[in-house]
Amino acid sequence: MSENQKQILEQKLWNIANTLRGRINADEYRNYILGFIFFKYLSEKQHFYANNLLADETVKEYTLIKDEETLSAIKEESLHTLGYFLAPDQLFDVLTKLGTEKGADNFIIEKVEMVLNHIEQTTMGTESEEDFNGLFQDMDLASQKLGKTPDKRNEVVVEILTKLNEIDFRLQDVDADVLGDAYEYLISNFAAGAGKSAGEFYTPQQVSTILAKIVTLGKDKIRSVYDPTCGSGSLLLRVAKQTKVADFYGQELNPTTYNLARMNMILHDVHFSHFNIEQDDTLEEPRHLEQRFEAIVANPPFSANWKGDAHTLNASDARFNQFGKLAPKTKADFAFLQHMYYQLADNGTVASVFPHGVLFRGASEGGIREYFIKELNAIDAIIGLPANIFYGTSIPTCIVVLKKCRKADDNIVFIDASGGEFYIKGTNQNILTEEGISKIIQFYRDRNEVNKICHITTLEEIKENEYNLNIPRYIDAFEEEEIIDIFKVVKRLNELDGELKKSNEKLLAFCEELNIPKPFSNE
Repeated sequence: MSENQKQILEQKLWNIANTLRGRINADEYRNYILGFIFFKYLSEKQHFYANNLLADETVKEYTLIKDEETLSAIKEESLHTLGYFLAPDQLFDVLTKLGTEKGADNFIIEKVEMVLNHIEQTTMGTESEEDFNGLFQDMDLASQKLGKTPDKRNEVVVEILTKLNEIDFRLQDVDADVLGDAYEYLISNFAAGAGKSAGEFYTPQQVSTILAKIVTLGKDKIRSVYDPTCGSGSLLLRVAKQTKVADFYGQELNPTTYNLARMNMILHDVHFSHFNIEQDDTLEEPRHLEQRFEAIVANPPFSANWKGDAHTLNASDARFNQFGKLAPKTKADFAFLQHMYYQLADNGTVASVFPHGVLFRGASEGGIREYFIKELNAIDAIIGLPANIFYGTSIPTCIVVLKKCRKADDNIVFIDASGGEFYIKGTNQNILTEEGISKIIQFYRDRNEVNKICHITTLEEIKENEYNLNIPRYIDAFEEEEIIDIFKVVKRLNELDGELKKSNEKLLAFCEELNIPKPFSNE
């Protein structure tokens, strides 16, 4: 599929989403449109897979299969390979056809709900159960948000199915990332219009790309990537665009966003056995605590509240107790950083976004920051980003890069990428350019001094600054104004005044010669 065809697919899906936006409450329609696209994907994948299994059989079309023995065999293979099963009469296009026929049978909303529940039920007791459990719970087809009466709700569902059924996902012909990227295109558009809540489920693609490039630098493949606040999973998947990833891990607090992350993984053709996304509070109920990850990327909620308890610090939690301090209850930024460092493999890299306050705030945060530098020698880079590049907030942000097993004399690279050469102004947000992203990665990789942009800092210099990492302490981005010679300015003004008088005299002479009124006079 060409780039143009991919863009056409994205636009078709977005047009359908906009149609639905006019029918459903703006805060709810995202869940329905993304859910139905996902259902269509599962259906087409099941149909294509079943037809492949039937290639050497007398009846080669899945929708024509009636005998239970063949269906049972297809179900067994589907659960093993796909992780779920849909019978021929449960396929997306079959339900769509029922909904568009005249008569009583066109009331399909209950049938659709049964099929969505069936997808989850078929996985019970299988390896994929956890990945499909509750996946469609945000698609409440009985909700009045979808329509005030059953007939209205049915009408909306049939309209969505019909419009989506006009699009052929062409799963047999295109790379899996094509549909996955189109899905992410929708997610990013939803994020752009979601206001403050947008940051809960999507990190701008340009920022994701920087984080992904940093944690995969110099690696052809990585064993595992982890995001403790994974949102829709887009950041995890961005890492896979940079290098081959064996396994994906993530945790997400919001249940709706958790469902979206699992859908996103499956839509990008990540096999259910190669991702593990959990739902709960990462700081309070971490689900992968015994594992260590080669790459960790994150965009945690900025300065969030959390339930850090100093009374149990030294006795209970190995993520925090070596530091001797906890992040403030109203600012969990360092708690997330401590958590990520704890989960990091010896050969791994953390790249995470934070508000600038983590660089200079004092009290317990200052103590934790000093421990990271002085005792662990873990901070590898600080990268300042432009303001207004995230959804839902305009504050400037930074990327903190951590590594284990750094040498004792390793430096810290500071990069100030907040300048105009790194981004362009968008309608609502600033957008990092491809050239700007390339420069950031180059500066991080090469670690060379670049005036007013990149500074290679020794640990001794950090110590002299009392472990304050505020970027202006290390990079002077101030542009000196040109010195103005006031005597030359006065001389030039006098010259201009003389030239003006001569011009006026000539003009008056011409007026007198032509016998016309003179300017600058009452004549």
